[in-house]
Formats: sequence, C-alpha cells, structure tokens
Amino acid sequence: MGVKMFTGLSHVSIVVPDLDAAARALESKYGLKIGKIEVNAEQGVRMAYVEFPNAKIELMEPSSADSPVMKFLEKNPHGGIHHFCLGVDSVDATSAALSKQGVRVLGGDKQQLNVHGERIAFVHPKDFLGALVELEESKH
Repeated sequence: MGVKMFTGLSHVSIVVPDLDAAARALESKYGLKIGKIEVNAEQGVRMAYVEFPNAKIELMEPSSADSPVMKFLEKNPHGGIHHFCLGVDSVDATSAALSKQGVRVLGGDKQQLNVHGERIAFVHPKDFLGALVELEESKH
C-alpha cells in the first residue's frame, strides 16, 4: 500500500450501562478521572474520556433506546470494549485506499462527526480480525 494511512491509536471505547457509576469506579479503584461528560446526539451516546499522553479511554452510555450502542449493551449488559479508534490524516483518502483493498468502510461516504467535530468512519469488524475500528480524522 505504500502510503502511511494511520497516525496512531486514538482511543479504546468501552460501552457502560451507567456512565456516572463507571466514572466513580474508575476513580475509586484506579485513580483515573474522566473529563467532561458530553452528548453526541448523532451517535446517541453520553460520553467522556480518560486522557493519557498517548491515547484515551472513551466511555459511552446509550442516551436513547435507539442508540446504536444499545444493541451492544443488550448483548453485554455489564458493558465491554466496543471498538478501538485509529487516527488518520484523511477519512476520505484512508477510506478510498482501504476500499481498493476490499475493506468495507462504513460511513466513509457520508459526513459523520464525533463529539469534537472530527470526521469519522468505521471499518467493518469482519474486515479487521473481528474488531470494530473507528477511523478518526484529527484536526491538526
């Protein structure tokens, strides 16, 4: 492929049934503090991050019954790892390059934004060793 597509690990996302309880547990057991809780209405989640120098842990709680992560939570009532996210310079360029390799990129053809206003898309789990991978275009 020759072209460097990925800039690094952005975050690992964990779906939780109760964001406030998860925040309390992370702080009391591990000394980890989450940042500001935000809502991404488009994705149907309440979310917050634990920030590290090189990556983040994203905690997501469904904010509505039709949230895409609600199905995950129904199958995993205690929560669990939902996806991991790789940074990219360009969602469009990365999606095009991956598509040429036969990789299914979900949402690469439409404008999807994360809570920070950065473009995102997802690689189908069947095309990345069974894991859902988010592609996140960093604002430089």
